[in-house]
Amino acid sequence: MKVRISYSVILFAVLVLTAGIGNSQDITGRWQGTVNVPKPLRVVLDIEKGDAGVLKGVAYSIDQSPSPASMSTLSFAGSTLKFTVDAYRASYEGTLSADGKTITGSMTQGQTKPLNFERATKETAWVIDPSPHKAQFIAVEKDIKLEVLDWGGTGRPLVLLTGLGNNAHVFDKFAPKLTGKYHVYGITRRGFGFSSSPSPQTASYATDRLGEDVLAVIDALHLEKPVLAGHSIAGEELSYIGTRHPERVAGLIYLDAGYPYALYDEANGALVVDVKDLREQLGKMTPGLLPDEQKKLLDELHTSLDRVTKEVAYEQEELKDMPPPPAGSGQRMPPIGKAIVSGTMKFTTMKVPVLAIFANPKDIGNMMKDNPKARAEFIASNTRSTEQQAVAFERQIPGSRVLRIPNANHYVFISNEADVLREMNAFIADLPGTPTSGNDTASH
Repeated sequence: MKVRISYSVILFAVLVLTAGIGNSQDITGRWQGTVNVPKPLRVVLDIEKGDAGVLKGVAYSIDQSPSPASMSTLSFAGSTLKFTVDAYRASYEGTLSADGKTITGSMTQGQTKPLNFERATKETAWVIDPSPHKAQFIAVEKDIKLEVLDWGGTGRPLVLLTGLGNNAHVFDKFAPKLTGKYHVYGITRRGFGFSSSPSPQTASYATDRLGEDVLAVIDALHLEKPVLAGHSIAGEELSYIGTRHPERVAGLIYLDAGYPYALYDEANGALVVDVKDLREQLGKMTPGLLPDEQKKLLDELHTSLDRVTKEVAYEQEELKDMPPPPAGSGQRMPPIGKAIVSGTMKFTTMKVPVLAIFANPKDIGNMMKDNPKARAEFIASNTRSTEQQAVAFERQIPGSRVLRIPNANHYVFISNEADVLREMNAFIADLPGTPTSGNDTASH
């Protein structure tokens, strides 16, 4: 899986903490401000008093998503407002003006950036979620419901699946561009956004479980052979359905989602997949095996060990000149993300039409901008590995369409929207039949 360093503004969720005793200023209400990280992003903050005068706050990064993330602490004492979001290692501190109309402060997330809020009025308040969709929650398992967005439209159903850490609102600007030809839906994966979040055990987030979630939504919406388009880690769900239930879909579109978790490169291998296979084989090496069973397992282990040894050496060579991340910028993958990656399955081909779009060479933004040599080496390494995956799609999936878009970023449907729309429309137009959604409107 390719790692993306994010400069996103953190979304903030409900948090409760007692307001400072004797505080005569009023912090409640709606606040809005803009932070540059590095491009301008708008943040909206709502603060209100709940039961027994306890403060509750919600904030949004409305240029990215209307969905909040949990806030860890909040306090307002004297004229100082503070809150933190531990999951993203972010904090804010600001001072409320004497007239109660502005908060002057800064946000820290690796770097410290100015972030000032103004009290919003009915006339000046920004719209948090302007995208023309409806939302509903669909049960996919006992006590598990997923947020499903419906942007409307007519024609063949098209279902959009998100990358790791995103929710369906990541398509808020992209999806409406598709409703002229298709009925467009988006699914927020379990564990993210407003969807249910079971405990981050691998079984709850394994590829087959996530794939079955998508099929459950398709059933609930009565969709006939939809096209599935997925970004990044959604390649797992696409490939699960494309191999285990190909009769359920008309085609698959990989939006920079065709990495080893989506297709195992039979010519070059994939360390993350081969290590998992090796771990499973080692687990079978128990006392009491019959001689023929032991011989077969030893042969498999020998092959796997040889493959993993070569892949480890290759990865070591690729990483040897990689500089450490800047102080304070490193973030470990959260438990749910680890569970999803740990649940990866091995797919070697697809049984349905495929369009695979790769950002290659990839625009990596400001990564390692202060170390040109390391930056160039990283881009070269990433370009080689991505090209290997593109070639694997061409070699292992007969008839697949594979497109490389140079200098696009990982969010290729945002950075190169026109290219992606053109290719998606051409691909879908060539698919057999013109089934439509069984539900032209979703219930809410």
